[in-house]
Amino acid sequence: MGLRNIIVTMKVVPKIEELEFDPETKTIRRGAAGNEINPADKNALELALRIKDRYGGRVVVVSMGPPFWEPYLKLAIAMGADDAILVSDRALAGSDTLPTTLTLSKAIEKIGDYDIILCGEESSDGGTGQVPSGIAEWLGIPHVTFISDVMDVTDDNKAMVKRTIKGGHEIVEVTLPFLAAVELGCNTPRFPDFRRKRWAEREFQLTVWSAADLGLSPEEVGLKGSATTVVDLEEVKPPTRLKKKYTGSAEELADKLAELLKSIM
Repeated sequence: MGLRNIIVTMKVVPKIEELEFDPETKTIRRGAAGNEINPADKNALELALRIKDRYGGRVVVVSMGPPFWEPYLKLAIAMGADDAILVSDRALAGSDTLPTTLTLSKAIEKIGDYDIILCGEESSDGGTGQVPSGIAEWLGIPHVTFISDVMDVTDDNKAMVKRTIKGGHEIVEVTLPFLAAVELGCNTPRFPDFRRKRWAEREFQLTVWSAADLGLSPEEVGLKGSATTVVDLEEVKPPTRLKKKYTGSAEELADKLAELLKSIM
């Protein structure tokens, strides 16, 4: 069976170890940290490329973010994606998962002719895991979570996917078109092709859409369209160690340890 578009959603996230929050806006201060492609999204892209190798089709990456994400989308092209689209608009700033999933679903509808949509299971900065299911709900298509592989695609528009569950896995049959949330670390993303990377950096033309291009009003996206608001941030400090030192015989130390354990239990 020949597939049409295999769409991969991709997010550029700040490196967790460099992450900072703005106490005034209650949002992530993205300019203070280095960035990378969300790790689970790279697993989704790798799976999409493997599906393309077996069943044909075009791999299209779609992302919602600021203009500086362009080099990361070109990196996806260097890895083997056929096309990439960035939805970028200042009106989208501050979007929670509700307008984010709405925007991405509108972009996917605009791309059209899709058979499979793959998302990373969650982003490393937000970690809600709500985006894949949200997109599927807006599109009205089946979705499967925590998949590690697409085992087969048949001529009667069915696919068999491998889904991780506690203690093992299960094989799920799903009807095309469908969306799947790909498990973090389920495969090893390929390295970019050097010649393709040079071509992507010099010649590939990234398609950029605004919210208006997708028929979205300012009231539907950004902070205005969000269903949640961060009202407070609190720094949780790790517990400090007592750093107590005990001396004495083995019997005395055992008694002191027993008394200490009683006091904290």
